[in-house]
Amino acid sequence: MIIFDLDGTLWDSSVQVADSWNIVIEKEVGKEHTLTSEDIMRYMGMTMTEIADRHFGYLPEEQRYDLSHKCEVFENDYITEHGGVLFEGVEETLKKLKDRGVKMAVVSNCQEGYVKAFLDSMDMWKYFDDYEEWGRTMLLKADNIKLVMERNNEPKSIYVGDIQKDSDASHKAGVDCIWAAYGFGEINDAVAKIDSFDELPAVLEELGYI
Repeated sequence: MIIFDLDGTLWDSSVQVADSWNIVIEKEVGKEHTLTSEDIMRYMGMTMTEIADRHFGYLPEEQRYDLSHKCEVFENDYITEHGGVLFEGVEETLKKLKDRGVKMAVVSNCQEGYVKAFLDSMDMWKYFDDYEEWGRTMLLKADNIKLVMERNNEPKSIYVGDIQKDSDASHKAGVDCIWAAYGFGEINDAVAKIDSFDELPAVLEELGYI
């Protein structure tokens, strides 16, 4: 099974996420506390609690988590309607892999409902066999990777991500990581790297996963 990170690996929704959060933030605490798409890129890979602590640290804990939850709920609806931007070659490559019988899943540190918003907005359900997210299980990414592997009976899996936290999580789960170098960060211990998504099948073949 090939397990994918979402943000920075399959798509870029940073503009849309920032837009959705800013609608809520401006209403709740004022325009001076809004964020940018660059802020969102820096936060990608963090859990929602970590993002709340980072961006709403000026608020008491209960209030910051309440505001974060309001942003998450609104974001899911906004993303479902507006979508994001798939990286070049994503859909064509996923189709090629699916046609070859490769099982695929998404595991993200996002809030509950965000992966579904991705699958709905971009019509991606047909390519993926499973998904998991921090907000649904409250488990760290490594545990969610293992969970997806176990319930699909797929011990031979590999993770594709774009930041070091992705690689760290995959190694804790006992699997290798491929670095999506076109994404939002760097990985210094990946088993391989891809500079564009359409390079993935050849790398998977070379590594013996397909």
